[in-house]
Amino acid sequence: MSKINAVITGVGAYVPEYKLTNHELSQMVDTSDEWIMTRIGIKERRILKEEGKGSSELGAKAVLNLLEKTNTKAEEIDLLICATVTPDMQFPATANIISDKAGIKNAFSYDINAGCSGFLYALSTASKFVETGVYKKVVVVGAEKMSSIVDYSDRATCPIFGDGAGAVLLEPSDDNLGIIDEMLQSDGAGRIHLHQKAGGSVKPASHETIDAREHFIYQEGQPVFKFAVSKMADVSVDMMKKHNLTPETLTWFIPHQANMRIIVATAKRMGIKREQVMVNIEKYGNTTAATLPLLLWEWEDQLKKGDNLILATFGAGFTWGSIYMKWGYTKNGSTANN
Repeated sequence: MSKINAVITGVGAYVPEYKLTNHELSQMVDTSDEWIMTRIGIKERRILKEEGKGSSELGAKAVLNLLEKTNTKAEEIDLLICATVTPDMQFPATANIISDKAGIKNAFSYDINAGCSGFLYALSTASKFVETGVYKKVVVVGAEKMSSIVDYSDRATCPIFGDGAGAVLLEPSDDNLGIIDEMLQSDGAGRIHLHQKAGGSVKPASHETIDAREHFIYQEGQPVFKFAVSKMADVSVDMMKKHNLTPETLTWFIPHQANMRIIVATAKRMGIKREQVMVNIEKYGNTTAATLPLLLWEWEDQLKKGDNLILATFGAGFTWGSIYMKWGYTKNGSTANN
């Protein structure tokens, strides 16, 4: 009997209309377009400005876009997993709220928090439900309102992050397509370099934590950069070696969009050309768990059935990893299921 793989059969996304440019940021903190472009590689980022709307708003719109594109009915979905570090609230899970807003009533749903690696972790987790034959249609969402935890008086972090959401549909395939392998790792010792100081059970919200501005992203740039370059490159190169992939046989590298210098350094270690690397950091910034599905959404027209892809991430935790997959369809063409 052929092995069942979980294959992506569709991609949806949503980004807010409002664009926060480097010029506008330079009016808020001591920075400039040149400083941001040289160190990070971002020109603008999307921001969800409407009051009373959070990550579920972005995620639901991405899921509805996905369902429409794939001609899938909401009631057909068996499971929805949302990767996020900016949940609407501590509980219930943002995945529950997304499911409600998208009309998904016959599925169970839950969140995964793995920092910027969240979507990769969620994709791996969701794939097991499909590979074991338990479920036929699983949605994985990466949804982030990063602007809700960004300190716009912090010159070091406020240029980095943006808001957005992407979603994919996973279905079974016995055609040697879909997710072939994953390498996922974490090291909790790295938490001291990248975290949110207050708001959890160790340090609940108080007047003191709010006054001290401890409900925003705290990041020590140098150690995070060093670890990210090393770990994301290591796991991507290891995946290539394990599956005898060469720069010639790897079609696309899909890296987390945290910093252009990290992306360039990782691609160099892999020995691949710039033309093989998906990059949209310049216009969206770091949308954390949404970066990978946003890349797939933007490049969907260029992806072809059977393409060899490596997805790689690094995030708070520290968390990092890579997934090797064979793409399941050519848009407006054949898919893994026909």
